[in-house]
Amino acid sequence: MSERSGRPGRRAPQVTHARVERVERLTPHMVRLVLGGPGMAEFTAGEYTDHYIKLLFPPEGAPYSVPFDLGKIREELPRELWPAMRTYTVRGWDAERKELFVDVVTHGDEGLAGVWAAGAKPGDEICFVGPGGAYAPDPEADWHLLVGDESALPAVAAALERLPQGAVAHVFLEVAGPEEEQELVTAANAAITWIHRGADAPGAGLVGAVEALDFPEGDVHAFVHGEAGAVKELRRVLLRERGVPRERVSISGYWRLGMNEDGWQAGKREWNRQVEEEQDKA
Repeated sequence: MSERSGRPGRRAPQVTHARVERVERLTPHMVRLVLGGPGMAEFTAGEYTDHYIKLLFPPEGAPYSVPFDLGKIREELPRELWPAMRTYTVRGWDAERKELFVDVVTHGDEGLAGVWAAGAKPGDEICFVGPGGAYAPDPEADWHLLVGDESALPAVAAALERLPQGAVAHVFLEVAGPEEEQELVTAANAAITWIHRGADAPGAGLVGAVEALDFPEGDVHAFVHGEAGAVKELRRVLLRERGVPRERVSISGYWRLGMNEDGWQAGKREWNRQVEEEQDKA
């Protein structure tokens, strides 16, 4: 997925030390990293389809290298020497082989994790914290709505794989163009629509597609993530116009146009609060 960054907390979370086992180019701008190695022995995931980890990147000139003790770093070094965090969805987890699959969007020489992933090779080492997560498709729902851009594509793909045989799903995925589409596997009765962004604003096509959807009858369980501005509009469509209960929607901006990762994460909670208040009063 696209880069998202995490804000350090007061207590340092447990760090996992991983090794790049394999690298696969999925599309021109999506790389899959398979992380494994002895440091993954105690790692586990699988409860949620939106599990995420936070990759840790020491700043240039940091007096430490992988592997490192995050707690010690935060206790002894100034904040500017703490590792930067970039959050990525867990695309898959092989519990038997102890291998973690992480899909990363690359944009040439832009970004931090994307640049690292584009040049990653077997044997490279990385530290991360996690996993977090909160969403998995409800098997009791009458139908499912899955919406997102490249940043949400790994989680949507994981959710599709989790859906039971015959489950009904409407899926809208926005990517730059046809070359960025991926083959998705599901046992569900899923109508999957790929939207090619081209020169349009990120998420504009997703908003239009959801607005135009003839909603099926019954209880919907929705997963909607991507660019924050588009997610704000989708929240309005689903909660206000369509009357979907808030507890039946997993919805959040993974990134925001015009802001770097650290800037977006620093103000994300307050921005979300303001959006909720604004739309609740409308």
